[in-house]
Parts: sequence; structure tokens; C-alpha cells
Amino acid sequence: MREKLLLLCLLFAGSVSAQSVALQCGQFRFEMIENSMSKINGEFVTSQKITELGKTGGRVEMTLDSARDGNFYGFEYVHPDGSKKHWLNVELIRTSMKQPRIIGTFMCQRVAG
Repeated sequence: MREKLLLLCLLFAGSVSAQSVALQCGQFRFEMIENSMSKINGEFVTSQKITELGKTGGRVEMTLDSARDGNFYGFEYVHPDGSKKHWLNVELIRTSMKQPRIIGTFMCQRVAG
């Protein structure tokens, strides 16, 4: 009996995971994970600041230092209060002020996670 109980506990312990929401924003896959840092294209962001916008809206500001492609990125996810639209602003962080700014805005759609 004790062995069966231990086996059941081990099986259920492996199936418990944090809640997450996955969004596809252009070429970026954005995952918001409960009680954790967000992920962009499978990489955890380096810093994150979450701000509520009214009752149902929110803004998440993030940076990703040393991404797989070697670049640094700044992200801003925006979901206005009472709106069904949400988007991700992305900026490639420059290494010199002489370089032009590269900024993109991508509409987001929820995907299976």
C-alpha cells in the first residue's frame, strides 16, 4: 500500500506546473509565466517590470541581454484596459548612439501553450 501511495505522489508531482499564457507577436513568441520571469522565443528575459493599466489592462517592460543571436533587445507588451487588442513593441538596443534606432510593433494573438 505504501509503495502505491508513493508512486501516485511521484506521478502527480511531475504533472504540476505553473500557469502560463503564450502569445505569438510577429516572429516573437511571448510567454507570461505565473510567479516567474517571462520568456521570449524560449529565453528568459533579464529584467521585467509589470504595470497594471486599469482593471483588465497591463504593460510589461522587459530586456533580453545577450540573446541567442548576440543582440540585446528591449520589449514592451501592452494590453490597454478594456481592449481586445494587444501588441509587443521591440527595440534592438544599439551599441553606439550613431547607429539608427530599429523599432518594431507586432500585434499579438494567443496560441496554445
